[in-house]
Amino acid sequence: MTVRSASQAVPTAHRLAVVLQQLAQIVVGKDEPLKLALACLLARGHLLIEDIPGVGKSTLAHALAAALGLKYARIQFTSDLLPADVLGVSVYDERTQTFRFHAGPIFHSVVLADEINRAPPKTQSALLEAMEERQVSQDGQTRPLPEPFFVIATQNPVEQIGAYPLPESQLDRFLIAIELGYPDAVAERELLAGGDRRAKLVDLVPQADPATLADWQREAAAIHVAPALLDYVQSLLAASRGHLPGQTAGASGEAGARRGLSPRAGLMLLSAARAWALLAGRPMAVPEDVQAVFPAVAGHRLAGGARAGALQAQTLIRAVPLP
Repeated sequence: MTVRSASQAVPTAHRLAVVLQQLAQIVVGKDEPLKLALACLLARGHLLIEDIPGVGKSTLAHALAAALGLKYARIQFTSDLLPADVLGVSVYDERTQTFRFHAGPIFHSVVLADEINRAPPKTQSALLEAMEERQVSQDGQTRPLPEPFFVIATQNPVEQIGAYPLPESQLDRFLIAIELGYPDAVAERELLAGGDRRAKLVDLVPQADPATLADWQREAAAIHVAPALLDYVQSLLAASRGHLPGQTAGASGEAGARRGLSPRAGLMLLSAARAWALLAGRPMAVPEDVQAVFPAVAGHRLAGGARAGALQAQTLIRAVPLP
C-alpha cells in the first residue's frame, strides 16, 4: 500500500502535524522555524537559513527530505566551487563518440546549498535559473528539474571571514528566510543528553512521497483568499514603501518613495499565508496567517539580514490596521 492510498481518508492538516512532530524530534526546540520551513515547501518556494555554524541548519534540511520521502543532495559551497559542480557537465564518450551529460546534484528534489555565501557570485548565479524556472540550460539543451524541487540554502553571517553577500536578485528567489538561533536551556539539555541528532534520521518514517507532496501543494494553492485580505496585503506592501494607509504616495526623491516590497513579494506572501492556513486545517487564509509569515517573507527583502528585516516587518505589522 502506498503512502497516498493509506492516508486518503486522513485530513491533510493531521498528516502535516505528524511531519512536524517527526521534525521536532530531530531539530529540538525550534517549532516555529520548522513550521515556516514546511510552509515554504508547501508554497513551492525556496528557503534561506542565516545563522552561525552548528545550530542545526543542515540537519533541518536532511530531516525535511527524509520525513517527506524526497531525494536529497547536499552541495558544500566553497570559494573554488564551479557552476558545473552544481549543474553537471557533458563528458565525451569515446565508445559512442558523443557527449554524455552527467547530471549534477541540482537534479534532486531537495538540494541543500550549504554555506552558499562562501562561493563566488558566478557559482551562486548557477542556482538562479534552477530556482526560478525549475530547469537547467546547458550545452544548448534545457533539462527540467524534478517535481517537487526545493532549495534550502544556508549562509553564515556576512561579517564572518570568507563570506560573499548574496545579491538582492538572488535573495528575492527565496520565499522565506529564517534563523534558528541557540536552543533554550531545556532543548539544549535534551540535545546534550541525546547525542548527535543526525543519527536519528535513519529512524524517520516517510510521511509522504513526491506525488503526495504535489497534492498538498495544489491544496495549499487552492486555499481561499478574501478580497478584504488582499486589501490588507496591499496595505502592507504600501507601508513597506513608506506609504501608510490614508497617505498618498510621495514624489520621487521623497521619504515616502523609498524602495519597499515588490508585487512579486506580495504574491509570495499570499502563497506562504495559504500554506500556513493549510497547516492549521483552514479552507481560507485569515489576517493572522499573513502576520505569521510576513516577517520571514519580507525580512530579507527589506534588509540584508533575516533578523534586521524581521524587526522592520514587525514594525509594519503594528503600523497597518487589521481589516
